[in-house]
Amino acid sequence: MNDSLTEEVRTRRKPNYDVHPLIVNRWSPRSMTGEELSDDELMPLFEAARWAPSSNNAQLWRFVYAKRRTTFWETFVDLLAEGNKVWARQAAALIVVTSRKLIERNDKPAVTYAFDAGAAWENFALEGIRRGLVVHGMQGFDYEKARRELHVPEDYDVLAMIAVGKHAPKESLPDHLQEREYPNDRRPLAEIIMAGRFGTEERP
Repeated sequence: MNDSLTEEVRTRRKPNYDVHPLIVNRWSPRSMTGEELSDDELMPLFEAARWAPSSNNAQLWRFVYAKRRTTFWETFVDLLAEGNKVWARQAAALIVVTSRKLIERNDKPAVTYAFDAGAAWENFALEGIRRGLVVHGMQGFDYEKARRELHVPEDYDVLAMIAVGKHAPKESLPDHLQEREYPNDRRPLAEIIMAGRFGTEERP
């Protein structure tokens, strides 16, 4: 899967430049089987996140997770917005991404804490895609409830939630979600890069 574009990606995504297929193959399906993942299947994704770049090597991100059919599973499911519960309860694991806002050695603001956590999440996602898993990041959950129920300290931000699981046919989803179960496109490169200064009309 990581050596060439999948058929569903090839028909909908056209990179302007040659990048590794693993990157273009990453998208966010919703259809999952409800099967469990063993630690040998799940932990390599966290291991990939562990090796993400980090300002001053601070590694301020923390992942709080629950696997299905474990003590905390329903606690995590109950954090989800109703629209996400429909499909995400079929995940094998749910993860809440947090990151400390202060540098540990001096308690000064860690300006790049969210940036670094984003790098860790991307490593996590790409390793999951490499292994043929569904990895879906989302903001549709109750942030304050997550902080409260998961005992997240005040010096940490709750940033996002992730669903991980095994692929299922899209027909396992409700009709309205089946219609959205495809790799989406991206903005043109010219819209996201600017030469020299923000807002310049000149494009490389």
